[in-house]
Amino acid sequence: MSANTTFTLKGRKIVTGKAQGEAIVTKEAISFNGGVDNMTGIVTEPGHELEGRNITGKVLVFQTGKGSTGGSYKIYDMVSRGTAPVAFVQVKPEGVTTIGAIIGNIPVVAELDQDPTQAIVDGDLIELDADAGTVSVTRKI
Repeated sequence: MSANTTFTLKGRKIVTGKAQGEAIVTKEAISFNGGVDNMTGIVTEPGHELEGRNITGKVLVFQTGKGSTGGSYKIYDMVSRGTAPVAFVQVKPEGVTTIGAIIGNIPVVAELDQDPTQAIVDGDLIELDADAGTVSVTRKI
């Protein structure tokens, strides 16, 4: 029999909304323009910590975005195709992922009271309420 532990991180709303899903975590920046296959949701950037892993339907926990402004469109395209993450939890917000999240209606919380890439692990269940700036984390132990 397994037990669960729950804790909540507090941060700043970047893009409004609520989402729930399984966490996929990287301590690296991520590029949606050339680093993620928008048709499948699989990270394709060679050498990236998440290379070969699928971010579709997950709560993506990451440092920040990187790359060109084409990444904003790629995020929107992923939403249209059903291959996007359901939410972003970021250490540091930046323009490319923020614009992509706005046009794709992906809720985002950033600048949390703890580094989410340290506090959250793959497989944790995340309940994100961007309007409240909260990221509730449930971990099976």
